[in-house]
Amino acid sequence: MTTPAVVARDVAKVYRRFMHRNQFKTLKSALLTGSVIRDLTPDQTFTALDGVSFEVPKGTTFGVIGENGSGKSTMLKLLAGITKPTRGDLRVDGRVSALIELGAGFHPEISGRENVAINGIMLGLSRREVQERFADIVAFAEMERFIDAPVKTYSSGMYARLGFAVAIHVDPDVLLIDEVLAVGDEAFTRKCLDKIGEFRRRGKTILLVTHSLGLAEKMCDEVLWLRQGKIADEGDPKRVIDAYLTYVAGGEETLLAREHGLSAGASAEEAAPARAPGDPALAGGYREGRWGSREIEITSVRLLDDRGHERHVYVPGESLTISLAVTARAPVDDFVFGVGVFNADGVAVYGTNTHIEEFKPGLVEGTGEVALVLEDLRLVEGTYLLDVAAHRRDGTPYDYHRGLYTFRMKSRIKDVGVYRPPHHWSFSGGISLTVPEVRPELDLHETEGEIGQTDGNGDGDGNENGNGGVSTS
Repeated sequence: MTTPAVVARDVAKVYRRFMHRNQFKTLKSALLTGSVIRDLTPDQTFTALDGVSFEVPKGTTFGVIGENGSGKSTMLKLLAGITKPTRGDLRVDGRVSALIELGAGFHPEISGRENVAINGIMLGLSRREVQERFADIVAFAEMERFIDAPVKTYSSGMYARLGFAVAIHVDPDVLLIDEVLAVGDEAFTRKCLDKIGEFRRRGKTILLVTHSLGLAEKMCDEVLWLRQGKIADEGDPKRVIDAYLTYVAGGEETLLAREHGLSAGASAEEAAPARAPGDPALAGGYREGRWGSREIEITSVRLLDDRGHERHVYVPGESLTISLAVTARAPVDDFVFGVGVFNADGVAVYGTNTHIEEFKPGLVEGTGEVALVLEDLRLVEGTYLLDVAAHRRDGTPYDYHRGLYTFRMKSRIKDVGVYRPPHHWSFSGGISLTVPEVRPELDLHETEGEIGQTDGNGDGDGNENGNGGVSTS
């Protein structure tokens, strides 16, 4: 079993509040007992973290979100060794580089060159390693013209670029990032994100503290939500971020149970339709579930073919209609309907919603139906899962169904990936190949249970013209 890169067990951090009248008393207690915290009353202390436990597997990107003052930055400072926990156990496996306060430790009176050397050594590099990486650090920071100028002459952007460049070139096993990507211009931010992406591909472990929920959802394998120093939620980024949005909007009490689509007052049969036999387990951080306030409720989801028949197995080129039956308990004028398609590994294949496509919401009242028609399924063979949702324009969910509905693509063509674009081959010169016969697709127009049965022609392809209606191109 792989050792986790980061392990936190019941971690707490208590700070002393500044209270001038108690200065002498607490100093006296510190001298007598060796503790400043122990002799303080509750109103004289502030608990930044309280009993936080989690693990971060090696090679994953772990996000931490929460409101200001929730303990996010304190946690990263503990992991970086800047301060020690008051209680609990914290372990980090490997070299750590912290992008917490970029340029922290830079001396304003000396040059950038000298500061790079000092900072690199502080972060664990030898003098020789600093020299070997110096040119790359300066080039990444785009500071060639200013590296010999005193740091006090740098702009805040230059300061941040150099600090990021030093920290990133330490080549850590664990990279800690705290909102530092909010600084710098767009081009440099993109360069930073590319560098972080390279770290992810190389199997490095990343802990990212951010207020950018979109960035957390895009980059993180798992997200931890801290609230008032305690864990409010942890797990699938989409689910945790939606829970956080619901809380911020004042709707925490409306957050419903998430496992297997169960919701308050609904049975398992109502909330989570049966999965077809043989469906693979969802991989990565993607976890099926259902949550939201239910001001608009998705009461049923049907998958329909081009003849209006409910089906769950399709072939490339067919039409799939995703039909949502919705109900609003009271009139709602802020709403978006969306659909996402994922493969069995939880990788997003396609997603859209009415807001992205610039539909302007009018009113949802009573019952209705929303249908998205995918007119030409150009997906390779495999199992696909659906997210369907009704939510506010700011993303706060009314009813989010994640991975509760499955359909399969069947094909005689065994290409790989997720998308099969229209294409053809051409060959010239001294290249000679035999053109393959047109391979028929499966006919699924009757029922799923009839796959492989012969049709009236007896050719087994289930298509009147014998070619399946889908070319090899």
